[in-house]
Amino acid sequence: MPITDWPAAERPREKLLNQGPASLSDAELLAIFLRTGVNGKTAVDLARELLATHDGLRPLLEADRAALCAVSGFGGAKYVQLQAALELGRRYLESALKRDAVLNSPDRTRAFLKARLRHHGREIFACLFLDNRHRVIGFEELFGGTIDGASVHPREVVKRALHHNAAALIFAHNHPSGVAEPSHADRAITIRLRDALALVDVRVLDHFVVGDSEVVSFAERGLL
Repeated sequence: MPITDWPAAERPREKLLNQGPASLSDAELLAIFLRTGVNGKTAVDLARELLATHDGLRPLLEADRAALCAVSGFGGAKYVQLQAALELGRRYLESALKRDAVLNSPDRTRAFLKARLRHHGREIFACLFLDNRHRVIGFEELFGGTIDGASVHPREVVKRALHHNAAALIFAHNHPSGVAEPSHADRAITIRLRDALALVDVRVLDHFVVGDSEVVSFAERGLL
């Protein structure tokens, strides 16, 4: 039965308008994005199939083009739309940390770093550059690969800090395993970076490790 024949209270669009987006299931939200189904399947049926095939919402949203477009009803146009929607979400979070914004909310910082780093399939080391009032100057993903002495170079971090004329930094990197617990290598490189930056009067305020469901703060753990 097509969605237009469903009771009004059960149609995803009407439900969103009457009860708000939080009231919708993942399948219902995805169905609104898809707009139409395929022969014999409503948009909700197609959404449920996509979620089941990819074992949930996050793996679906992080799937590559080939995997998504292999599903009947999800072509190249929808893939482009999905990537645009995801990037809009990331930029929305980043706008809260735009230049000259005062960084005084750990939760907002966590949300931004999660959106920027969690989806990467490899470890990415990044920096938030701040002025002496902890206002955001910029954000850069500096290194890719494993966090160790060979892949994160203190000299390059110092150069970027001086380039931005930063007074303070916040480090962040993701764990593709999904476990946010800091490793011995994470702790060692953080100390090396802190000591190198101290030589040019740049303070390290924190280092966040981004996992699937948790973002761990070195400062909160007393590791700085």
